[in-house]
Amino acid sequence: MPITEVVSDAQALTLSIIADYAVPVERLWDAYADPRKLERFWGPREWPATFTRHDMAVGGFSHYHMTGPDGTVARGWWRYLAITPHQQIDLEDGFADEHGTPNADLPSMRMSFFFESTATGSRFRSVTHFPSIEAMEQLVAMGMMEGMRSAMSQIDEVVADLTTFAAERGTDAQLLNDTTVRISRVVRGTPVQVWRAHHEPALMQRWLTGPDGWTMPVCEVATTVGDRYRYEWASADGTQQFGFEGELLESHAPHRAVTTEQMIGTDGPATRNELTLVPVQGGTLLSIVITYPSKELRDMILGTGMTTGMEASYTRLESELGAA
Repeated sequence: MPITEVVSDAQALTLSIIADYAVPVERLWDAYADPRKLERFWGPREWPATFTRHDMAVGGFSHYHMTGPDGTVARGWWRYLAITPHQQIDLEDGFADEHGTPNADLPSMRMSFFFESTATGSRFRSVTHFPSIEAMEQLVAMGMMEGMRSAMSQIDEVVADLTTFAAERGTDAQLLNDTTVRISRVVRGTPVQVWRAHHEPALMQRWLTGPDGWTMPVCEVATTVGDRYRYEWASADGTQQFGFEGELLESHAPHRAVTTEQMIGTDGPATRNELTLVPVQGGTLLSIVITYPSKELRDMILGTGMTTGMEASYTRLESELGAA
């Protein structure tokens, strides 16, 4: 059990929890930076979490839900206020309704996470600031303290895992719900480098070509919200071609971009693609959360071997960044 101290201060309206871990502080930090790891401990053991958004940058948001043993779903959100890498995260934490909208009927809190190196590994300190004594009493009565104890007791298992989320792993696809998939890959490079690689046409045409034997003759990039993009690929022998087009909905360089995507020549509804870039050990965690219009389309696209082609592209991208 890593928790060493719990202090509730009704006068200061704070709840502080301190925990010690026998791992470097960088590995502990990455447990919060990587949504795949965060899902394995945020929330009580009986209420596992799923993060459908996690752009850990100042001004960014995380959206998540926890599912209870009987299928009950509780939703929440974070808004990042300040981040000092490997030292501190300040955020606002609140509840959400079934649509993901902040729930005004329940209080929000300000939370500060502190990370520091120790002689035996690292120490984590969480300080929750409540807006009033009534809010503090309400949230404690709802089981907040027990939930945090349960959540933090699971971190040991996550930070001890050196293989599941290692930078050496290839592209992974994780089903978040019936229509949403998260594609994850640690790319050896900085977020600025990886962002540039997704926005400079000449560079994109060198790496974003999927399996060997394909080229990218058309690369029209959207740079301003509202702009449209168009990408086309062709086999080297000229016998096959396909492409995608869409609109840039959000852009927050170098952390997050949201686009629609539709195959050229089709009339069906588009997907929504959310790209986030977060620095982690070994490089940049690239995540793409793709929301499909239906489960059937999701399964059909995944069945084409999409992640195999993406892995070939990301391997090529790392070679490009290494040569830069």
